[in-house]
Amino acid sequence: QVQLVESGGGLVQAGGSLRLSCAASGRIFSIYAMGWFRQAPGQEREFVAAIPWSGGNTYYADSVKGRFTISRDNAKNTVYLQMNSLKPEDTAVYYCAATRLVDWTVVAYKGATYDYWGRGTQVTVSS
Repeated sequence: QVQLVESGGGLVQAGGSLRLSCAASGRIFSIYAMGWFRQAPGQEREFVAAIPWSGGNTYYADSVKGRFTISRDNAKNTVYLQMNSLKPEDTAVYYCAATRLVDWTVVAYKGATYDYWGRGTQVTVSS
């Protein structure tokens, strides 16, 4: 089992920045990759970004490419999402997820790929 706890959400003006953190605990050795999803009111949960635990290519949704950066600190068992140039449409609850799937990259954008989920952190971007 893996436990994930997100933090760093809050209120920010359009054009501003936030950095989200996701701290993992438990059976960390079983994790192959970590991802971020978000869900706005009345919308489906959507993929934001993903990163392999031990190195490799990162993946981003088209809507955040060039603005968001996913990174990791294995010593702290933590994954980050640096969000720059925030827009009101970025407002959502952001969820951290972890997958044990070895061949995760081909389905990185699918929620079903991920085995563990955090409870989410609210990001609100005002105009």
